[in-house]
Amino acid sequence: MRLTVVDAFTDRPFSGNPAAVAVVESFPSESRMQDIAAEMNLSETAFVVPRASGDYDLRWFTPTTEVNLCGHATLASAHVVGTPAVFHTRSGPLGCESGAPRILMDFPASPIQEEALPLVPPWLPEPAWTGLAGEDWLVELPSADEVVDLEAAPSDVSALGRRALIVTARGSAGSGYDIVSRFFAPNAGIPEDPVTGSAHCALAPYWGPRLGIEELIGYQASRRGGVVHMTLKGSRVVLGGEAVTVSEVSLLA
Repeated sequence: MRLTVVDAFTDRPFSGNPAAVAVVESFPSESRMQDIAAEMNLSETAFVVPRASGDYDLRWFTPTTEVNLCGHATLASAHVVGTPAVFHTRSGPLGCESGAPRILMDFPASPIQEEALPLVPPWLPEPAWTGLAGEDWLVELPSADEVVDLEAAPSDVSALGRRALIVTARGSAGSGYDIVSRFFAPNAGIPEDPVTGSAHCALAPYWGPRLGIEELIGYQASRRGGVVHMTLKGSRVVLGGEAVTVSEVSLLA
């Protein structure tokens, strides 16, 4: 098996979020795919199976589990197989098309529900808002600097009892970004994800009405960093990003 490693949501190597993509005739066993994802040790490894119709089946694995939706590995997969492309997934069909220089992906928007955190970790500044976004906690902080400077403890994030914690704020004046965010998912085997497309399926419907805009630019302020373009379309969100191929891996076992 050959896997292509792609840095997603970036226009330069060694930034954004790396994903491994394997295009295969049929899915290996779940245990085999999980073992390969653990061996690659990236936040996501994607397995793509072409259909006779020209569409594709797509599954995503972190180093520890299969996930229902992954933006950056879908972007990486579309980068590998080319656009236009339709991927059939646990979250339904996901259409991808060229919006040069970006790839545009049609994703479901995540529902947002206000709810208090079961506990507020000592390293988390006083939130401006807390709630649930699908499988994840969503927390708004008063400033972008507080998001950027955050030093999260994985054990405290795990104790919140959800897949992940999304922390966000409005972008700083003059930054060129409408919002900033970080994404912590130790319960999915990812202490901090570099750039998370699925999180922006929640961030777009959260921030869009608050900012009074339907097109947003988000910066995920991890060490690697990455940019996600978002367009609200009713119950859907179009995510846009660039991608760069950085390596190929051949499995010998």
